[in-house]
Amino acid sequence: MTRDFRELQVWEKAHRLALGVYEATALFPKEETYGITAQMRRAASSVPMNIAEGCGRLGDAELNRFLHIAAGSARELDYQLLLARDLGMLNIHAYEELLAHVQEVQRMLAALTRKLRGSVHQGETKLITNC
Repeated sequence: MTRDFRELQVWEKAHRLALGVYEATALFPKEETYGITAQMRRAASSVPMNIAEGCGRLGDAELNRFLHIAAGSARELDYQLLLARDLGMLNIHAYEELLAHVQEVQRMLAALTRKLRGSVHQGETKLITNC
């Protein structure tokens, strides 16, 4: 049995974060299309994509592995936002707003992985459907 990733609050937040990054990077200089713009979009979209892929796998251990990958992409995006701000491509308001979203997604991923770790260590095979 697979889970519907659309039912996870963390996926919904990560999806909205990716949309926000695409919107913010649309204003970046054209010469950065294949540079920081592409890197930020890849990292931002990787978060909800890995959550979705993990939900398509069987068992909490597999989901947990993909949540760790999603968390790594969120950390990568965290730095990329800082870099874009310091390069003057992202204004302080957009930076703070996107950073708050990244941090919220990071907290939610950490909470979900802790919850899954508990079920995996106890040998449970229950499927988490809502976070």
